[in-house]
Amino acid sequence: MGSQKEEVKLLSFVCSPVCRRVEWGLRLKGVDYEYIEEDIFNKSNLLLQLNPLHKKVPVLVHANKPIAESLVILEYVDETWNHQYPLLPQHPYERALTRFWIKFADEKVMYGGYVAMISSGDEQEKKVNEVREGMEKLEELIKGKRFFGGDKVGFLDIALGWITYLLPVWEEVGCMKILEAEKCPAISAWVNNILSHPVFKDCLPPKEELLAYNHRRRKHFNPALYN
Repeated sequence: MGSQKEEVKLLSFVCSPVCRRVEWGLRLKGVDYEYIEEDIFNKSNLLLQLNPLHKKVPVLVHANKPIAESLVILEYVDETWNHQYPLLPQHPYERALTRFWIKFADEKVMYGGYVAMISSGDEQEKKVNEVREGMEKLEELIKGKRFFGGDKVGFLDIALGWITYLLPVWEEVGCMKILEAEKCPAISAWVNNILSHPVFKDCLPPKEELLAYNHRRRKHFNPALYN
């Protein structure tokens, strides 16, 4: 750890997939940081002070300056510690493609998967099919590669890493199946590659906590399913 002014702190929430992105990025870079767990349903004065606009985690504090939003934080981390394990591709076109696919995956796969998990009936079936279509696009993108970043983990792998551990939880909680190995063998292989990577496998949230939290979210939006 550097001087006190250069200390890195991360306000986070254990069940948040976007917070997990920041932890992975910091660890890949070899950056020491202080982890501060937030109760997102009873937000601390510190969080409200550091992120008064959105009042959300993650928030990274570096040299006493707060940065919010996971992808913004990751780019900041990549540029600040630019001599340690580059996350984004070097070529501007490849960088642009990376940002495009993250936006696509967040909107089509992450948001859609969450909505499917808290839904039921026809609405859930519709969302599951939409997310499967999105997953098939990602399958085409990674086909023939070990990681989205090529031979080693990159920015896109970090952004999509939630699929490896959280999607199975959403599938279990929502009693649904989104990632089908026979239709997405390259994604399925990528999941195993990520989960065997030391940085990722040593920084995963407890499955029991994820199950409990996501059951609470589904019950909140769909209480009839739990009667």
